[in-house]
Amino acid sequence: MADGYDYVIVGAGSAGCVLANRLTESNDDVLLLEAGEPDEKDEIHNPTAFPALMRSEVDWDYSTVPQPGLNGREEYWPRGKTLGGTSAINAMMYVRGNPRDYDRWAELGNDGWEYDEMLPYFKRMEDWEGGASEHHGEDGPLRVEQEHPYGDVTNALIDAAVEVGFDRNDDVNAGDQEGMGPLPLTVEGGVRQSTAAAYLHPVLDRDNLTAETGAQVTQVTFDGDTATGVEYVQDGVKRSATADEVILSAGAVDTPKLLMLSGVGPAAHLEEHGVDVRHELPGVGKNLQDHLVASSAYECTRDPEIEPGEVLCQVTGFERTDPDLDRPDLQYFLARVFFLNHGFDNPDGDGMTPSTTLLHPESRGEITLASDDPFDDPRIDPNYLDAEADLEKLVRGVKRTREIGRASALDDFRGDEVWPEGEADTDEALREHVRDTVQTIYHPVGTCKMGDDDMAVVDDRLRVHGLDALRVVDASIMPEITTGNTNAPTIAIAEKASDLIREN
Repeated sequence: MADGYDYVIVGAGSAGCVLANRLTESNDDVLLLEAGEPDEKDEIHNPTAFPALMRSEVDWDYSTVPQPGLNGREEYWPRGKTLGGTSAINAMMYVRGNPRDYDRWAELGNDGWEYDEMLPYFKRMEDWEGGASEHHGEDGPLRVEQEHPYGDVTNALIDAAVEVGFDRNDDVNAGDQEGMGPLPLTVEGGVRQSTAAAYLHPVLDRDNLTAETGAQVTQVTFDGDTATGVEYVQDGVKRSATADEVILSAGAVDTPKLLMLSGVGPAAHLEEHGVDVRHELPGVGKNLQDHLVASSAYECTRDPEIEPGEVLCQVTGFERTDPDLDRPDLQYFLARVFFLNHGFDNPDGDGMTPSTTLLHPESRGEITLASDDPFDDPRIDPNYLDAEADLEKLVRGVKRTREIGRASALDDFRGDEVWPEGEADTDEALREHVRDTVQTIYHPVGTCKMGDDDMAVVDDRLRVHGLDALRVVDASIMPEITTGNTNAPTIAIAEKASDLIREN
């Protein structure tokens, strides 16, 4: 191994693979460290098989602490533990968010993050099946497709949504999200396009890129206030690497954990766990936001016509519950299969699952240490449904999913209603249904937020406040969660970060 690198990147996930590609386009030497193993599991590459990746060897298999808002349930949190990170185990949904999301980031004191500045990065990363346009790119590494033609069940679900008042929207990434339509996917010809497939594998033969798997970073090393490298464990052996700059891309759970293990975070919490405080940053691990999804579900009397390599959900949509809102606050997914409790509680037979996602939760949680052992899972407390408004919006969304499920367009396809169970027709019964069954849709963000206030962890160039040669580049830097799935925004963050880093 070389004596030192220009950059060491911690985590080969949605952001880390992008950085490894872009930063080695020059002559800079890059070390990429991934705790998981190579992305060789067959189910990674088959879009139909993504549920089989949950609680497998490529999943960190995290769980939250008991959630009072979920009637005391612990919620399962899958996170990718392989090359590609969570982009290698997710449902491949490619949604940028709303232009207003990025304008809000800029308004919060983050120069250069407004939508007009972010759109070129979304276009740069895309190989959009429809070709280049005002809204899309076609020369990027990441293939994005929309499955077509649809089968009878999917078409009926779309018709049902239109019947109950949704407009048809054929491109939710063209600025105006509202309406129901096809779900863009990171898929190429029936094969998943993780960031490992799109960004990393094509450049692994570059002489200036060293990628190590099975390498779990245990702390960042420092000389005074300057990061000098990392320590990690690989094959049971403690190793170290030095670099001119350390970039943390371990995600919204593990990046704050690693900062705290390295002595960067809330001082009292670090002292409680016997960690020497190097630099107090009270916002590390705070501001945790996530999207919850609540569902209704119905037996389906028709074969959903799923071919090998097809995704299980092909339709998404957005709406505002109040016309005065500046962007949608609910997202919908219309799946042509059962998807109850992450798929673990699916009934026998075919099903349909109209679901609703709360896009802008008021509740905030935190990531904290369980101990000073880097191999212990962190303590994850999303504080779900702490805000009453979050629960009420999800109840409203479930009512809409039932309108879709009961629409006449589905009369030839719909069997019995499976969820909610029983006669859940009052608001109170629906509140209990939500508390008992709502689940994460796997979008944790915000735990090292970007900004210039007292709780911000990084500045608008993603440099950790008060320290030198240390950046965070992943979903944890989002000050507010985006309006939709978070994988595409995370990739765009990394694309922009690569330019910010190279400008130095």
